[in-house]
Amino acid sequence: MESINQILARELNREQTHIDNVVKLLDEGNTIPFIARYRKELHGAMDDTALRTLAERLEYLRSLAERRETVKNSITEQGKMTPELSAAIDEAATLAALEDLYRPYKPKRRTRATIAKEKGLEPLAAALFAQGGDLPAPEVLAADYVNAEKGVETVEDALSGASDIVAELISDDAEIRKKLRGFIESSAYLVSRAAAEGDSVYRLYYDFKQRVDRLQGHQILAVNRGEKEGFLKAGIELDRELALQRVRRAVIVPGSAAMAFVRAAADDAYDRLIWPSMEREERAALTDMACEGAIKMFALNLKPLLMQPPVKGRVTMGLDPGYRNGCKVAVIDGTGKVLDTAVVYPTFSEGRKREAIRTLSALIRKHGVEHIAIGNGTASRETEQMTVEMLHELGGGQSYAIVNEAGASVYSASKLAAEEFPDYDVNLRSAVSIARRLQDPLAELVKIDPMAIGVGQYQHDMPQARLEEALSGVVEDCVNAVGVDINTASPSLLQRVSGLTKTTAKNIVAYREENGAFTSRSQINKVPKLGPKAFQQCAGFLRVPESAQVLDNTAVHPESYDAAKKLLKLCSYTLDDVAAGAIGELPARVKAMGAAKVAEECAVGVPTLNDIVAELLKPGRDPRDELPPVLLRKDVLDIKDLKPGMELMGTVRNVIDFGVFVDIGVHQDGLVHISQVSDKFIRHPSEAVAVGDVVKVVVLDVDEKKHRISLSMKQASK
Repeated sequence: MESINQILARELNREQTHIDNVVKLLDEGNTIPFIARYRKELHGAMDDTALRTLAERLEYLRSLAERRETVKNSITEQGKMTPELSAAIDEAATLAALEDLYRPYKPKRRTRATIAKEKGLEPLAAALFAQGGDLPAPEVLAADYVNAEKGVETVEDALSGASDIVAELISDDAEIRKKLRGFIESSAYLVSRAAAEGDSVYRLYYDFKQRVDRLQGHQILAVNRGEKEGFLKAGIELDRELALQRVRRAVIVPGSAAMAFVRAAADDAYDRLIWPSMEREERAALTDMACEGAIKMFALNLKPLLMQPPVKGRVTMGLDPGYRNGCKVAVIDGTGKVLDTAVVYPTFSEGRKREAIRTLSALIRKHGVEHIAIGNGTASRETEQMTVEMLHELGGGQSYAIVNEAGASVYSASKLAAEEFPDYDVNLRSAVSIARRLQDPLAELVKIDPMAIGVGQYQHDMPQARLEEALSGVVEDCVNAVGVDINTASPSLLQRVSGLTKTTAKNIVAYREENGAFTSRSQINKVPKLGPKAFQQCAGFLRVPESAQVLDNTAVHPESYDAAKKLLKLCSYTLDDVAAGAIGELPARVKAMGAAKVAEECAVGVPTLNDIVAELLKPGRDPRDELPPVLLRKDVLDIKDLKPGMELMGTVRNVIDFGVFVDIGVHQDGLVHISQVSDKFIRHPSEAVAVGDVVKVVVLDVDEKKHRISLSMKQASK
């Protein structure tokens, strides 16, 4: 029997030693970001995603092992364990297979079979099910079990009870269920029909039929939601006769006197016991598969949203559009500090719009606003049109971007926002958040529950704990990939750093407020309740720009400072050279000396050496700066302006199974169907694009009435 670590090595196609090392590191309480970044030699440079997959699979296999022992103990206590059964339990690779084996021994509620057993019919059932060659006719055998006192009035009563017992035995047969499960997976169909007359968003599923092995996740989730809302009736269809043949072949002995009896019991077992439970199982399995795929998609969409390049150091105006309550305005400086606020009403009338333009123009001139961030919610379209009109009147120098405001209202009404802006109205807090999202999306979005950000369809249909776990993992990975300035970071951002908790994050801020800015990484050790283990996990991800030690403003871990200094000495450089940016020849000198030899002299592995070199070249670097910049606009289009054949630049807003939604500067996002994403074959749009990508598209078709825009990426000129 394979060990858990051996299974992981085989399934993930990784070296056994690497798996052993990662499992040990996880068990020691190390975080995924820390392992990924600072223990590369131990795991063969797995990334965060691979390590999280390993950790999730490890948890499943350990749960399976625990359940396996529970099952074994239960069967042993019943005195029914055999060497064959024990071996089968050991070989069970899934919880479903394990539960199939346990089914005959699992304590049951009172069933038709248990009632028949109480009447003394178990020996009759056993004899008939055995189908021996010398077996008399079932009626003859059953005559001996007629007993009015026990409720068996006739031969038919005896045979009926025996049939119930045999049906349950067949239903509990693990091998039969295994065969049927394979048949279902290859030949069953998910079907749905309209539950009532009338049109709905589920019209595509009013007469839907698709084989289960060809189903797409969004189809399963759409059918599930339509069924839940009462628009659809759905179920699994399987050829009953072909399924029955598999059951019959497994239990019938041809030529036996009890052949017809067993056949009837097998049919009853399938119709009454096996199929209903396996249909439920298959619907649950399909839902689990769809949810897992959707959660992966949400995570995939969330990462580029968090990693959007920041528009740093610019005075920014945030506009939170609205009708009745007006458009809320906040002006913030390059560090995110609020300089001014206002409320304007551009949608009320032409006169109020002119008044709004005058007010906003005055704020722009007063504070030197360079960029305007407009939330994409209610009245966004009208606010954008007003902004463009205003920018034309100002004569240039400013630009704007539409910002995804998902979760902004959640944040503005939160306890966190109240603590941050106690003197501001809820709506004004939202405008501040929108402005900051343009300046530093990651730092602002970490303040919001990742599930409130809105990163895909059917988000609220997911197992919420699993979704939260996955999305929180993405947030953690992004924060640690970028690094955090310990002297400016909010508690919300700090608590996402590897090794830090909500308490230690607050303690860092409290220490900072009491003692002034941190001047070294080592000073972090003085923060209350932040012990040596937490310091080890977090230190490399915290930047201290104010430190006299240049390494404190890099991702070089303190445990590797000696290695970094040794490297510089070997290559005839100093830390002052690093601070001055005068080590451009460092990679060439390392290469000339031989990376393996240099790594050995520095007492680190080659992967760590390469990371140190990269960090020394760009102290304080932000990996987001290397991504394509945010698409800033100076003009606006109307859907009426769009014509087939037009080429436009747009920003990818969402990636789903069947295509990509792109913001092209009109109120309605356009859809690039998967067939129009790439001129190469792709299984999923995520293979070609990610949320936040700036792409060139060509307009294929415009339906003004239905507000639908069809776009193509592959037909756009390169």
